[in-house]
Amino acid sequence: MEQKIYSTAGKEVGSVKVSEALFDVKWNGDLVHQVVTSMMSNTRQGNAHTKDRSEVRGGGKKPWKQKGTGRARHGSRRSPIWVGGGITFGPRNEKDYTKKVNKKMRNKALLTILSQKLRDGEIIFIDELAFDAPKTAQAKEALQNVAKASGEAMLFDKKRNAAYITTDSYDVNAARSFSNFNNVKVDEFRNLNPIDVLRFKYLVIENPQEAITQLEARIK
Repeated sequence: MEQKIYSTAGKEVGSVKVSEALFDVKWNGDLVHQVVTSMMSNTRQGNAHTKDRSEVRGGGKKPWKQKGTGRARHGSRRSPIWVGGGITFGPRNEKDYTKKVNKKMRNKALLTILSQKLRDGEIIFIDELAFDAPKTAQAKEALQNVAKASGEAMLFDKKRNAAYITTDSYDVNAARSFSNFNNVKVDEFRNLNPIDVLRFKYLVIENPQEAITQLEARIK
């Protein structure tokens, strides 16, 4: 399958052949859901923690004697029914939320998402994303040019989660140039993952031939 390559000047500069094994995988919603929810669960820290009756302060002395007061009997102020007492069935920080995700499943889910995005016209290939210095105005112009050339206006107009831009290597100037955009994320292609690809409407891939080579090596 041939896909067009655009320059940041807004011109079509060539094409790249993408493998059907990578970008023509049948959609599998169940697999994508399982992988994405598992990955999100693995990032959950589980810091919420409450103290049970054995951990709260006080309660060393019986509040009042067992009989003769006319009040209900109580043995400790640490009881969960007392204000300031322990919590029953509250969240505990020793709970482990991690879920195992096989490498093959994670790779298959990524290819499934990439394939669907390509079918929907939401993957845009560009030749190079080069900045001599961090320049927000230059980054804005480049994004606008690519959006116009590809016919995807939302790449530039969408206010939130518009574009996930991947580069073949870390470029500090590119990262800083787009840092003022709240709807764009810039990262290396090797860090591509299902969650970020789904979170953004468009995936912009710099140097697609190198990216495809990395992707092929990754799924072996």
